[in-house]
Amino acid sequence: MSQKAHRRSLWAWGTEADEPSTARLKAAAAAMSKRFGASLAPGTPARLSDVSLRASRIRPGRALTAFASAATYDRAGHSYGHSFPDRVRKFRGDFPNPPDLVAYPRTEAEVSATLDWCYSRDVVVIPYGGGSSVVGGVEPPADADRVVTLDLSGLGAVPDIDVTSRAARIQAGAFGPAIEGALRPHGLTLRHFPQSFEFSTLGGWVATRSAGHYATNHTHIDDFVESVRMVTPTGVWESRRLPGSGAGPSPDRLVMGSEGILGVITEAWVRVQARPRFRESASVGYSSFESAAEATRRIVQAKLWPANCRVLDPEEAEANGVLGGGQALLVLGFESAEVPQAARMREALDMAVDSGGKVIERAGDESGGAGSPGPSERWRTAFIRMPYEWNALLGFGLINDTFETAVTWDRWSEFDRSVRAAVERALVEVCAGGSVSCRFTHVYPDGPAPYYTFSGLARAGGEIQMWREIKAAATEAVVAAGGTITHHHAVGRDHRSGYDHERPQLFAEALRAARRVVDPKGLLNPGVLVDP
Repeated sequence: MSQKAHRRSLWAWGTEADEPSTARLKAAAAAMSKRFGASLAPGTPARLSDVSLRASRIRPGRALTAFASAATYDRAGHSYGHSFPDRVRKFRGDFPNPPDLVAYPRTEAEVSATLDWCYSRDVVVIPYGGGSSVVGGVEPPADADRVVTLDLSGLGAVPDIDVTSRAARIQAGAFGPAIEGALRPHGLTLRHFPQSFEFSTLGGWVATRSAGHYATNHTHIDDFVESVRMVTPTGVWESRRLPGSGAGPSPDRLVMGSEGILGVITEAWVRVQARPRFRESASVGYSSFESAAEATRRIVQAKLWPANCRVLDPEEAEANGVLGGGQALLVLGFESAEVPQAARMREALDMAVDSGGKVIERAGDESGGAGSPGPSERWRTAFIRMPYEWNALLGFGLINDTFETAVTWDRWSEFDRSVRAAVERALVEVCAGGSVSCRFTHVYPDGPAPYYTFSGLARAGGEIQMWREIKAAATEAVVAAGGTITHHHAVGRDHRSGYDHERPQLFAEALRAARRVVDPKGLLNPGVLVDP
């Protein structure tokens, strides 16, 4: 395998082999020129040889030399996550504030050694999984004197699999494909597939409360965590492995979503399941987004628990090439390792049709499968390829990003109207126009998790500031309309204002107090969730 096929790209989503060719960049610029009625020239991504970093302010000494690096590739590659501003800066080769050192511990003992070394010298530590954060969760703070990024990818094993209890002990640095590869020979799966699956880790999922494949029922990593082990500057934090407990506040619940401010997660026991054998899928078209949303509410409140229950508004359906004609799309899927799912699909489709939908396709064990790919399969392919396709949309001034939230059903209609209106106004004011679309990524009996995509043209060199203005308008609208600032993208630095508004002030004080116990100096990922 070539180096390009496995080495992560410095700027693109994926590996160096996934970087778009010059021809692909030109084609993308031409397509966007046609869409926006402008003449757009493709940019040229920075090469590693073009990158010049400030000198490292740290000498690791013997304690870290064996597993730490100050190489340009490592430091630049750990400067950002993968938000829109991050992608723009990486494309340009703009790395003004890289970590001074990147540590790649291979054991928990080396994680502890790194924390001890940094703590004795007042060096900031940023725990790092796969670097897929889209909320500024892994950036070195601008005001930090010295920073070590602690990359957990060296702890990527699956040491224990309990087939009887259906649980597995997995190290924090294990990436999604490696986890599934270890479980597959046992007929098991974690079945947690965030869009970042290929390039994100178990520790990152736990630290950010990621959401995965399931659109209902088991949605967040919270539903799978059995116990967590975490190394902190003041000792090891490990919860007991239990199927459930009512003994006071859960220590695991405090770790999940802590985004590295309480310690470095090194491993977790997670609940796994048998690999699905029975599958049913269907696509249902609607004349309006509102009708599709109403069908979804009925289905999820019936507690049939479809694995897939996603709604695409007409703009989203057409933009992804899955359905045209101004129709909204409901994608349904059921799966099980033990029980045929045709009956559940029939019940869900009865509700979907009764709500005004028209079944476009049906595939599965009962129907014998489908011929050419239908809307649901085309959507699945588009969803998986989306981050790679966005690689070609950099360098010519396009603002293209997403934000996600969740809100109760009683507020949903007004929420959607007000949020769309606010973002559309911002796009007109900032970009002289643009587009907004929406889909449901997850649905609950008490409300949906809408996911908005927006795009517009920016002034050359002004993309990031213009993005910030649109993002601020979206954040203000979501909070004002009663939604959460994030359903599964985490808080990071980009969502701090919304999170500060959403959480109770007394909880913020309690979280700061908990942090003072495990990190008295406030050196772990400062600026995320709470101020040091």
